Amino acid sequence: MIQGIKQIGVPVKDLDRAIDFYREQLGHPLLFTTAHMAFFDCNGVRLLLTLPENEKYTQCSVIYFEVDDIQSSYEKMKDNGVHFVGEPHVVGKMDDMESWMVFFEDTEGNTHALVSEVKV
Repeated sequence: MIQGIKQIGVPVKDLDRAIDFYREQLGHPLLFTTAHMAFFDCNGVRLLLTLPENEKYTQCSVIYFEVDDIQSSYEKMKDNGVHFVGEPHVVGKMDDMESWMVFFEDTEGNTHALVSEVKV
């Protein structure tokens, strides 16, 4: 099911300011942006800067676990008692690829996610 850590999400308040900091001051290559997110390469692990979708995500970093088949992994983990927040959904499209995500909570109340990139 889980293959490794695909990306780590960091909530930001000002996306443009954060992009400049991570690109110019830290030297991370910018991969791509959306209206509310920016993705950087951090030596093979993606770093996601994001304007939080809701207040719950403003103070925590999210670990995004990579899976091949997000729907199958979602179903298996749900059957194992994992509490999901929503269902798998597309969060971004780039060229011939869609990025799918679904968020879940661990036993300590931390929110993490499954992510899968699907060729279209």
